Amino acid sequence: MQTIERPRQEATDVRSSARLAGIGYVLIFVLAIFANFFVREGLVETGDPETTFANISESLGLFRLGLVAFLLIFLLDVVIAWALHVVFRSRNRDLSLLTAWMRIVYTVMLGVGLVYFFEILHLVDGTSGFAPDQAAPAVMSALQSFDAAWLIGLAAFGIHLLLLGYLVLRTQGASRLLGYLLMAAGVAYIADTVAHAILSDYAQVASVFLAVVAIPSVIAEGWLGLWLLTSRKLEVGA
Repeated sequence: MQTIERPRQEATDVRSSARLAGIGYVLIFVLAIFANFFVREGLVETGDPETTFANISESLGLFRLGLVAFLLIFLLDVVIAWALHVVFRSRNRDLSLLTAWMRIVYTVMLGVGLVYFFEILHLVDGTSGFAPDQAAPAVMSALQSFDAAWLIGLAAFGIHLLLLGYLVLRTQGASRLLGYLLMAAGVAYIADTVAHAILSDYAQVASVFLAVVAIPSVIAEGWLGLWLLTSRKLEVGA
């Protein structure tokens, strides 16, 4: 009796985990747009610490909401990593586990970066101990540290997408184009991090790399989330 019921239970777990991962992707998509574009990029004026400090001071409530959004992303990524492992472990358990761990590495680096967001709160509300004339440069330095930690994490995220794309290619019923797009997005994330490290004039080509990263990643991850939510063909060993 046990040998009959266990495969059915595992198939149910796969489908449930796929739905969970798909919901997570939808939530992260919404949260990331708000936290990154409306808050982080909306309040930060590159190369202008005083204006950035003033923007955050005047919109401190918005900045706090952005921090909460990033924290939710941090937590959701852990859940998604686990759920994706359950979905793909029947294809290759070890590779699926490595794929999950690479997403966890990215998530840890995002968490490290968020430490600097909490530091910015102390700098802006005057509880950090910095003199007023030192607070604005310190805020900009903290933002740069956040960017650096996140950038390192995105290299690990790129490897995660490469491996995930390979697992998708091995999954019956999944589009091969989706697998290749995930792998292309992974390569783009890795290339962008390397470019930050080796190009002294990265700012001159930043818009090109933004497009190279954004186009395949938005399409591939959006498609992946939709597929996880709607696919009826996810079975054990499929």
